[in-house]
Amino acid sequence: MNKFDRFLIVFSLIAFQGYAQYRDDLQNGKSWKFDTGSKNVGPGYTGVSTTDVYSDGRGYGFDFSSQPKSVFRKGKNPLKSDFVTSDKPFYFSVRVPEGNYKVTLTLGDTKSPAKATVKAESRRLMLEHLETKAGGHIRKSFIVNVKDRKIAANREVHLKPRELTKLDWDDKLTLEFDANTALNAIEIEKTDSQITVYLAGNSTVVNQEEEPWASWGQMIPRFFRPGVAIANHAESGLSLGSFIGSRRLEKVLSVIKPGDYVFVEFGHNDEKEKGPNDGPYKSYTERLKIFSREVRAAKANLVILTPTARRSFDASGKMVNSHGEYPDAARKVASEEGVPLIDLTALTTRMYEALGPEGSKSAFVIYPERNLNDNTHFNPYGAYQIAKIVAQEIKGQNLKLAEFLVDMPAFDSASPDHVASFKWPPSPHVSIVKPDGN
Repeated sequence: MNKFDRFLIVFSLIAFQGYAQYRDDLQNGKSWKFDTGSKNVGPGYTGVSTTDVYSDGRGYGFDFSSQPKSVFRKGKNPLKSDFVTSDKPFYFSVRVPEGNYKVTLTLGDTKSPAKATVKAESRRLMLEHLETKAGGHIRKSFIVNVKDRKIAANREVHLKPRELTKLDWDDKLTLEFDANTALNAIEIEKTDSQITVYLAGNSTVVNQEEEPWASWGQMIPRFFRPGVAIANHAESGLSLGSFIGSRRLEKVLSVIKPGDYVFVEFGHNDEKEKGPNDGPYKSYTERLKIFSREVRAAKANLVILTPTARRSFDASGKMVNSHGEYPDAARKVASEEGVPLIDLTALTTRMYEALGPEGSKSAFVIYPERNLNDNTHFNPYGAYQIAKIVAQEIKGQNLKLAEFLVDMPAFDSASPDHVASFKWPPSPHVSIVKPDGN
């Protein structure tokens, strides 16, 4: 037997042992542990090499044509002596059932400094700008919610065609790593102890999968420590009526548990409904009260958010209200139902006025060179600022969720971060197609 044949046998045994470990982990339905690299594999971990491409048969691996490289450093610790990295963003997926998962990453390089930004599923921001010094390693954890469309044996959410290919609705947990991340290991553990925050909303809330579009709903996970999971059920173009009609509220109610939260923000598309029973104090109010009644019956907590303001200035540089009486209707329902209110209409208006007619363009998908001029939908900078507003309101109103917020300076919507200070590593998927709704 020559050296090459022996190598193939050893390599095949390692690959089989790794798959066997994953198979055992899948059967116990609780945890998965992956040691990335090409050399030593930590005890109890599934070894993953750069050639392990995701497939339904394998159930884990590098995904979406990712081409990371493996780097080996000498050392006794099998988790830290090698890692994978790439000069482009790369993806790793694991097939998992619906639920909340605690993801713990080991990151770092024994020889060189490294940085990492991590997103999950459809570009949800989980960790940003983590830095390790040469020889230093860190372990960081966050919670990822994985959902499916099933409600009961013969009922499911009615998805739009564009949602059928979204990472948020597939049967995998997908992680996106920024270029030059030094990834040593991934641990994934199913956890049932999290407070889950369900987001119900439209295109200003949904996880936008493609650059340069973004929403506050996909940025807010970054501001929570383990203890809270964000389950984003929003979708572009929806109103309260179509959210309920497509069985999304029914889906949320099928998995919600006592103590969870539902954050509901609508208005943009409700304004366009012109039926005899439509209007801010008719169908819009009635449907918000349906949310209140159903969430309360589930012994969970409702938070109502007024719709984010559209960017619209008058000649004097003051914002123009484009939502009519819908924000007031939402405020009235919150008061009558005795539930918390986050007044995003007022707070985003304040932020845009602080930025000014020209400066506020930096928060929206306004790129004349790409023929994009959208005064409703945010880019990553704008979405991030609004997520900070929401986080500050959670803290300021002393919601139970506040104890799980990461440490952050107090944020004033009248003093948003300077756009030049915001660093966003773009994801590979790009589209100039405007999301549904306006």
